[in-house]
Amino acid sequence: METQRIIEFPHKNMDKRPRKRPRLTWDVPPPLPPPKVLPALYCVQEFGNGGMPNYACSSMFYGAIPRTGSPPWRPDDKDGHYVFAIGENLTPRYRILSKMGEGTFGQVVECFDNEKKELVAIKIVRSINKYREAAMIEIDVLQRLARHDIGGTRCVQIRNWFDYRNHICIVFEKLGPSLYDFLRKNSYRSFPIDLVRELGRQLLESVAFMHELRLIHTDLKPENILLVSAEYVKVPDYKFLSRSSKDGSYFKNLPKSSAIKLIDFGSTTFEHQDHSYVVSTRHYRAPEVILGLGWNYPCDLWSVGCILVELCSGEALFQTHENLEHLAMMERVLGPLPHHMVIRADRRAEKYFRRGARLDWPDGATSRDSMRAVWKLLRLPNLIMQHVDHSAGDLIDLLQGLLRYDPAERLKAREALRHPFFTRDVRRPTLLVATGET
Repeated sequence: METQRIIEFPHKNMDKRPRKRPRLTWDVPPPLPPPKVLPALYCVQEFGNGGMPNYACSSMFYGAIPRTGSPPWRPDDKDGHYVFAIGENLTPRYRILSKMGEGTFGQVVECFDNEKKELVAIKIVRSINKYREAAMIEIDVLQRLARHDIGGTRCVQIRNWFDYRNHICIVFEKLGPSLYDFLRKNSYRSFPIDLVRELGRQLLESVAFMHELRLIHTDLKPENILLVSAEYVKVPDYKFLSRSSKDGSYFKNLPKSSAIKLIDFGSTTFEHQDHSYVVSTRHYRAPEVILGLGWNYPCDLWSVGCILVELCSGEALFQTHENLEHLAMMERVLGPLPHHMVIRADRRAEKYFRRGARLDWPDGATSRDSMRAVWKLLRLPNLIMQHVDHSAGDLIDLLQGLLRYDPAERLKAREALRHPFFTRDVRRPTLLVATGET
């Protein structure tokens, strides 16, 4: 018998979609696997200026797929992932339309909810104990967020969850693309500053909300910030207007709505839990984490600072995969690390420094490419002024507060929201989208 433990959640003020790189939003779904037990329903997902995606479904095998009931049992793959075919059901209630992404935790699929008659996103967790246990912790966090997020405007909303064939399945509202995917689809062209301001305001509101609930996200990055809507408009890209282009590169896309929500609470930590392990995706990892000094709420604010730079420039601030290079990049952009932090670094981080607490750079560099990657970086003010015209001064000052090395001196989320970058009388983002101004 199949176990289906279903927990329902309030269903008000919901929007639309999630998750993980590689995401397939705005892309045609990948080629379907050859049908073995059941033939597959092929759906082409198209996004444009309309509010909802259009599905062109092949009816070749449509009659062969049961509209109710579950598919035959199949063994999981070698990594514990659930094996499915497009068009079949995930429990009688949910019909699988496409695969949206995959991560270490499992997979995310887009489904049609036959009961509520809407599209949802379902995270199917691998059938391995540690991932099942982590999923139950995530559900606990999501429930806590849902109870306090009145109107569901800050974080992705959980619809329900169930245990299906030894896979924890978490059902979410379906949202639009991540900020990372929006940048990627725009050839990593930056967002206009007024849009960055609005996105930053919402991001900090969401972080402040979580911190007030004594929760630390620990994995803030553009992939985990989703636009509520997939609608977008094409506007002139004035940086390219002076050049002739056959592929239309003098136009870029901007979201019609700036509304965003946080996702992926699989790494979220309660304040009272153990904070001794490494957190955050590399590019957005705070110095106290790398140095082994322990971490808390301020690690989220460092990530926010890195994200704001990326939205302004189109590229990750610290594009690196090793600790010494990462610290060298920080010093190149922000100046020397504080002596009091260096001398307290744990044993694993001691090797990155010489006597006298000076970073072992460039002598410790692994390659000339690594040295060039650091040397090409600009100081933070110069980097921002290269991409931002008006509001550059305010943004630089805000970033210098968010990217302070010492977590005790770093801006808190509510403090950042009171910064002049957000409080000065500026043009509204709606004008920005209409005109395409930068």
